[in-house]
Amino acid sequence: MSDTSLENQHQSIKQQLETFAYQYYVLDEPSVPDAEYDRLMQALIEIERKRPDLKTADSPTQKVGGAVLSKFESVAHEIPMLSLDNGFEDDDLKAFEQRIHDRLNISEPIEFACEPKLDGLAVSIMYENGILIRAATRGDGQTGENITENVKTIANVPLRLLGDNLPQRMEVRGEVFMPKHGFETLNQTQKDNGAKTFANPRNAAAGSLRQLDSKITASRPLRLYAYSVGVVEGGEIEAADTHSKRLMALAKMGLPLCKETDTVVGAQACVDYFNKIGRLRDQLSYDIDGVVFKVNNLALQGRLGFVSKAPRWALAQKFPAQEELTVLNDVEFQVGRTGAITPVARLQPVFVGGVTVSNATLHNQDEINRLGVMIGDTVIIRRAGDVIPQVVSVVLEKRPAEAHHIVFPEHCPVCESHVEKIDSEAVARCTGGLVCSAQRKEAIKHFASRKALDIDGLGDKLVEQMVEQGLILNPADLFHLDLARLCSLDRFGDKSAVNLLRALDTAKNTTLAKFLYSLGIREVGEATARNLALHFLTLENVVAADKESLIEVQDVGEIVANHIYEFMREPANIEIIEKLVASGVKWPKIEIAPADQQPFAGKTIVLTGTLSQMGRSEAKAKLQELGAKVSSSVSAKTDLLVAGEKAGSKLSKATELGIEIWDEQALVDFLKTRD
Repeated sequence: MSDTSLENQHQSIKQQLETFAYQYYVLDEPSVPDAEYDRLMQALIEIERKRPDLKTADSPTQKVGGAVLSKFESVAHEIPMLSLDNGFEDDDLKAFEQRIHDRLNISEPIEFACEPKLDGLAVSIMYENGILIRAATRGDGQTGENITENVKTIANVPLRLLGDNLPQRMEVRGEVFMPKHGFETLNQTQKDNGAKTFANPRNAAAGSLRQLDSKITASRPLRLYAYSVGVVEGGEIEAADTHSKRLMALAKMGLPLCKETDTVVGAQACVDYFNKIGRLRDQLSYDIDGVVFKVNNLALQGRLGFVSKAPRWALAQKFPAQEELTVLNDVEFQVGRTGAITPVARLQPVFVGGVTVSNATLHNQDEINRLGVMIGDTVIIRRAGDVIPQVVSVVLEKRPAEAHHIVFPEHCPVCESHVEKIDSEAVARCTGGLVCSAQRKEAIKHFASRKALDIDGLGDKLVEQMVEQGLILNPADLFHLDLARLCSLDRFGDKSAVNLLRALDTAKNTTLAKFLYSLGIREVGEATARNLALHFLTLENVVAADKESLIEVQDVGEIVANHIYEFMREPANIEIIEKLVASGVKWPKIEIAPADQQPFAGKTIVLTGTLSQMGRSEAKAKLQELGAKVSSSVSAKTDLLVAGEKAGSKLSKATELGIEIWDEQALVDFLKTRD
């Protein structure tokens, strides 16, 4: 390819990437898939590898990061980046407007530009003839740090401005932040890599923007919203007479703006806007800590001027703080409806996020270890909207000598059953599923469910009412209910009571597999319960089984074996099981079919697609009765695939591997021969 052709291709790809980036990040209207953007970027990188002279400062390839710096250089701001006066009450906004009226000696209403106050870092970006030449932090307002290479990597910051009538020089001011979703993804990646997580999006943005290695910054999901200009020389924007028109001009040049900006007239309208944004706050994709109100008319801004460190024409109205310092006085442990043990921090009461907070979740032992928190520590508490307050971090400098470690209980604080903690799981759980009052309602609902003992007429609301009124404390109590006690329930007449008693009597006749499933042992579903029953044949054998024996059961691994073992070693659970049997719950003896009646013994079968004549669960059960191991995935070890309607990738893979394939009718016909 000739040099001219390569240059033309380079220019064409460069313009396409600039257009796609503008559509994606500024207009929020992507026109091509991410894969197409990536393909073009790789093509541009390859051209610039062949022709380094084509790599200019505004090339999209400059967003991938450059050489590692040893330190940041200082940058003096030509126009100081001042701070803003703060307001906290509605009256502060009204007083702000009154000060403006008094200073200007006018009475007509003031138009204000309203902008959410992003919780990020203020930056200054200098463009010359439309090309980004320098970026700096706010610093002390007079001098900041040169972070040009890092800002270039931010996805929605244009390296070249759009349009023709561009300023010769223009300093754009904006806020660099990390969107909430990006923050969550980054923290998860940090956790997965065993690295330190960030306390909040602002800290994550600050840590990412001030990296000496711009490649690290490039890997972080930073964004920028422009909110004003400093130096402006030439171009359409210089003639703008209002702040809002300046923002519109910035948008035309390809700079991203916060979509929630608006203009209103008068202090009361400012109050209304502030309250509206407050209601939307938790739904926004980015963190904010207030709203900035600016006199929209630039001539009036000029007349109002500045005090020493802030403009008289702007006010930052702050939301109640979402983070505060307090002391962790103690930790209590709560038991959830599934037996999860959750540590709850008891705090010295502190006003945060608009309410007084005295409790906060610590999630689990892993989170306590990550935070390194101890009882007696001074901690940072965060509360956002209706989110449960959380302990964000520990102020180690304030740790008292008498601070002591948080010790997780070995026994359930509600029922004294053993607490199970598996190394691969973050959550510790109470093993007293049948007796723990914290788990009582869920345990009984599961016991009565259709796939368990299938107690007709015993719905969730009825279970909750009976538990709340003390009629039942565990599943065994269901079989000791009588007509009088049932009729004492609200809106539960004689006929309903009689029907429920009949259903309870019917439910006593079940199978060992359904009974094992009804106990609610963690991760013991229908299939596992059935495998346990077929393997051990009797309840006594299941109760007595050790972990090694349990692992021998089909589809039972080490974790599930541990769940079963711990459940059966809890005396309170065994007591309830014995009461259920004593109440008349029974099942037929399981007979092992002779080998000639188990044609699928040792065979692995996969079911796929829709089985319309019997359903997947019924087919699976019948195949297991005939000795089959029913798997969910196709492999070279699969012996047979039963394909129903709309069978997809599993059927294709089985065909490729040469595995025997039946349709549903073939399975139905075969099963008829076994009846």
